[in-house]
Amino acid sequence: MISSGGNDILIQFLTAPGDLAGSNSGLAASHNQAVILRTIRWNAPISRTELALRSGLSKQAVARITEKLIDDGFVVEARRRYGMRGQPAIELEINPEGCFAVGAGIGRDHLTIVAIDAVGTIRDRIHREERYMLPDDFFAAMKEALKTFRRRRAIDETRLAGIGIAIPDWLGEIPFIGMPPAYKLWRSVDIRERFSRLTDLPILIDNDATAAAIGELSYGLGAEIRSFFYIFFGSGLGGGLVLDGACYHGTTGISGEIGWLPVTLPDAPAGERIQPLGQVVSLFILYDFLAKHGVVVTRPQELLTLDARGKALLGQWLRGAAQHIAEAAIDIGLLINPDAVLIGGRIPVTILDELLLYVREALSRDPRPTPRIHRAAASEDAAALGAATMPLSHALRLESADPAQLTRAPLRGSAPRLERRLAITTPEQTSL
Repeated sequence: MISSGGNDILIQFLTAPGDLAGSNSGLAASHNQAVILRTIRWNAPISRTELALRSGLSKQAVARITEKLIDDGFVVEARRRYGMRGQPAIELEINPEGCFAVGAGIGRDHLTIVAIDAVGTIRDRIHREERYMLPDDFFAAMKEALKTFRRRRAIDETRLAGIGIAIPDWLGEIPFIGMPPAYKLWRSVDIRERFSRLTDLPILIDNDATAAAIGELSYGLGAEIRSFFYIFFGSGLGGGLVLDGACYHGTTGISGEIGWLPVTLPDAPAGERIQPLGQVVSLFILYDFLAKHGVVVTRPQELLTLDARGKALLGQWLRGAAQHIAEAAIDIGLLINPDAVLIGGRIPVTILDELLLYVREALSRDPRPTPRIHRAAASEDAAALGAATMPLSHALRLESADPAQLTRAPLRGSAPRLERRLAITTPEQTSL
């Protein structure tokens, strides 16, 4: 684990997330370092004089803090700025080699593991398309990935801040299409105990949709949009809420669970016209729709190779899904009033763009106030990148750092009741 001045850098900050105002009090050293790191990160390249102006700290304090951050390897003097009066100003940046992190995004249909550096660049990636990976297989894959990252020199293990895990809540409890009985093993696995057999690094855990929102906040549109709702499109449908630059989990940790939001199905039989959004919109629901029309798709990239009939069916489904997403987006806008609603996840980018086109068309026909809708900047690795961002956030004192991730476990045992549709199986998918 990286350390600074003998103290672990995985600390609980003395300031609320997003606070870039420094203090000249001697009791606020950790806070001031956090302020300087965040200011450099958001404004690099930046001179010490500009740091003092933006942070509110004295030039002397900025000089001391930046000297320590350079000594500790987190900041580098990038270049000199010429063309101004006096001595050329030395500009500072975050050192990409200052720290590293590993993140894993596990879903019901895949596992993605990434290694990133201090500026969020993915140094290495391991991906497996696999339905309903069991716990033993997951931990074996993690062990092998860590070995691979070391062998390929994707990470400097002496500067590895930790491992982040993005995992759906209630994994193995909520019935999903084609889920085997053995998948219920996830209900009893102690993730932290199993990782303790592999490493003594800090393990940080969060919901996969929240992790995707964290990644977007730190390395995507979060630079421009500080309050947003992230709709995560995967095997299921999830959501993450970011308010004023910080993820919000709610009292019991279920904030953002958009899959339970009721939507109207006007063409459904009486008594079935109100359904949870997650039962009508997700990748697995899309696959199920296509399978019922004789088109077998088992992974997202196969959606890009459909024939003319398959593309027509896909477009039909996307138009219907867009109506429900638009309805949900309006509800989110009226209840939370974020700067924007972002949509991202495992769906291929070109198909996501088509979906967004239909969502915007649906919103344009609604007389109610509507939020801005954007495609999330992160790719299909959004959850894994967000997972890696969690330990990195602690190392670099980013606004998204959440001490609860150091002790959090996936939610279990209290999943809202599901209707039968998520458990529908088809001959094509039963064999997967």
